[in-house]
Amino acid sequence: MLDKEYNGNEIKVLKGLEPVRLRPGMYVGSTSKAGLNHLVYEIVDNSIDEYINGYCDNIKVSILKDDVIEVIDNGRGIPVDMHPTEGKSTLEVVMTVLHAGGKFDKRAYKVSGGLHGVGASVVNALSEFMEVTVYTGSDVYYQKYQRGIPVEPVKIIDQSMLTGTKVRFKPDYQIFEDGDIEVETYTVENRLKEIAYLNPPLTIEFSDEKIGKKEVYHFSGGLEEFLEYELKKKKRNKVSSMIYINGFYTYKNDEPDMYADIEFVYTDSDENDLMSYVNNIRTIDGGEHEVGFKTAITRVMNDYARKLGMLKEKDENFTGEDVREGLNAIIHVKLANPTFEGQTKGKLGSKYAREGINQIISEKLQLYFDSHQKECKVMIERVQEATRKRLAAKRARENVKRKSVFESGSLPGKLADCISKDRAISEIFIVEGDSAGGNAKQARDRNYQAILPLRGKILNVEKTDVEKLLKSEMILNIIAAIGTGISDHFSDENLRYGKIIIMTDADVDGAHIRTLLLTLFYRYMKKLVENGNIYVAQPPLYRFETGKQYFYLFTEKELETLKEQYKDKKYSIQRYKGLGEMSAQQLWETTMDKENRKLIQIKAEDFESANAVIDILMGEDPQARRFFIETNAHKIKELDI
Repeated sequence: MLDKEYNGNEIKVLKGLEPVRLRPGMYVGSTSKAGLNHLVYEIVDNSIDEYINGYCDNIKVSILKDDVIEVIDNGRGIPVDMHPTEGKSTLEVVMTVLHAGGKFDKRAYKVSGGLHGVGASVVNALSEFMEVTVYTGSDVYYQKYQRGIPVEPVKIIDQSMLTGTKVRFKPDYQIFEDGDIEVETYTVENRLKEIAYLNPPLTIEFSDEKIGKKEVYHFSGGLEEFLEYELKKKKRNKVSSMIYINGFYTYKNDEPDMYADIEFVYTDSDENDLMSYVNNIRTIDGGEHEVGFKTAITRVMNDYARKLGMLKEKDENFTGEDVREGLNAIIHVKLANPTFEGQTKGKLGSKYAREGINQIISEKLQLYFDSHQKECKVMIERVQEATRKRLAAKRARENVKRKSVFESGSLPGKLADCISKDRAISEIFIVEGDSAGGNAKQARDRNYQAILPLRGKILNVEKTDVEKLLKSEMILNIIAAIGTGISDHFSDENLRYGKIIIMTDADVDGAHIRTLLLTLFYRYMKKLVENGNIYVAQPPLYRFETGKQYFYLFTEKELETLKEQYKDKKYSIQRYKGLGEMSAQQLWETTMDKENRKLIQIKAEDFESANAVIDILMGEDPQARRFFIETNAHKIKELDI
């Protein structure tokens, strides 16, 4: 029976930083590695804001051996005076009150990355402890917190002529998944490196005591040096000169609302890369500034192609796709009051940024082309090449439309489809090997489970182009079975299964096949990852049998626990190294039965991080891959070969 009493006693009021600890994902995106890394970024962003506004030129970021993070800058230092309305030191207000910060006052910060003003206080709330030391140029102030609560009042601990802020914090193991509070060195380092490229006068010192790594990032070449680095990493050759454009844009007020730095170049690659930033923060999902750039460069290219007679009156305009093929660009805009979608700032929503970039590109690129007609022709010829390839590919697709698995929508012969056409309940298992595929076909519930067996390893799509990809029978089978198409032809409305489950052996080869499949989905069907359609099956590692009892175990820890429990009894252990070693019944009850199975849903919560990792592990740079493996090898507790 429902309690009829419903009054103020039933309403819980969360005070201070309690909401952050209760719902951390709302503030840092998740409690996984992405959220953990985000803590570092929030503190670094505060130092960057000091730099942007002209008060800091050196930042030191250290990962210490005990998982403590230390960030030091030589800015003005967080104010320590008595706050006029809160009755306590401004330092304590900044560190313990949500939405308290100088970024809401244009007199303090004209431009800021940490727009919402929750950064420092959120990190404090999600840390086991935090220590803040402020150098004012005379006195040194200090305060310590435990899980967001001050241990003592702000106090003077020393005298110094230095100015700046030192923040030390240890992420709270109670908050993050599995108590893992080890931040990802390569991800944090990549972020700091980007910041140094985007801000040529700034020096960032980075160290990781765990692996003995020390780096100093200072790039006087700015965006040009950044773009050169990206081209070298991706092994792309320039076919045009690099073009740098910058400018201000005024929207409403007399003072400029936006400043933009843009560097771009054409390469011999079929791919295009557009990296965009707002106030030093990567906008991985793009936004209005990217739209403005694409619109403007397409229009200017068409205008000049006609002006130079390279497009005739009867010719159709270049498409945006034509203009962007081979184009590599970096856009960095600084806005006084940006609007982002979400606290993690993945997409810029400020509408005036589109018009601003559009105006700056249109004016400055026209001026450049007027005085560099030879270079203009080189770029237009590159676009014409892309147009010819697009039209040739279109004709080729039309010629084989009836025969092509990809275009016709016919299902591959190896697919054992399910009866149901309701994708809300249907699922497809992509299974490694014909033997395991045969078991899976016997084990499945054919009403809602489809099976697609693979023979061997698919192409590494990170190292190939679309043309080669579409010649691969295995990849065509996957695309046809899923039904969505790929890249620009992708449509999740045509998705045939609500769950796409990768089921591979629990060994090194199985892990490699799984990685290749995930790379295919991430690069060519990213929406499936974003929508949570991709899963990885977790087959057991062991079957533990004692008497008439048996257990399926998924981790070494479970095995050791069971050995300890049954140490005085006879038992046998079977190690499953392949799905083909299981009977159909065992495969069903451990890996395919909804009631018992374990599935891992693939979530790219931090697409920037995911993009960097795939680029390192599956890309063309062996040195970067080796460093990544050496850096992360200590995290693998046991390797079963």
